[in-house]
Amino acid sequence: MLQASGVEPVVLPPLSPNLNAHCERFVRSIKEEVLARMIFLGEDSLRHAIHHYLTHYHQERNHQGLDNQLIAPEPVVSSQMGAVRRRERLGGLLSYYYRRGGVMPPETLLNNLI
Repeated sequence: MLQASGVEPVVLPPLSPNLNAHCERFVRSIKEEVLARMIFLGEDSLRHAIHHYLTHYHQERNHQGLDNQLIAPEPVVSSQMGAVRRRERLGGLLSYYYRRGGVMPPETLLNNLI
């Protein structure tokens, strides 16, 4: 499949994960967070899961290497005020919590404090 699309693989020595640490970390993350928790019924369902995970990984997931910041944050979501919302991906397997822009109504604020 790779050679058919023109990609030339680079062969690494066995048992040398430090040569490709960033890729190894990504593969570990996608396996633990998605692939090991789902049953795929074909290539389309696998592609669907990978697409949603990549969107989550780049836009909604905090990264320790970036001081727990997002890679590509949405400018609207960076509000410090407002009600907390949850965005689900893959049926709730991946969740992203954010504050909706605007001021929280006083009754909601009071209910959150109680």
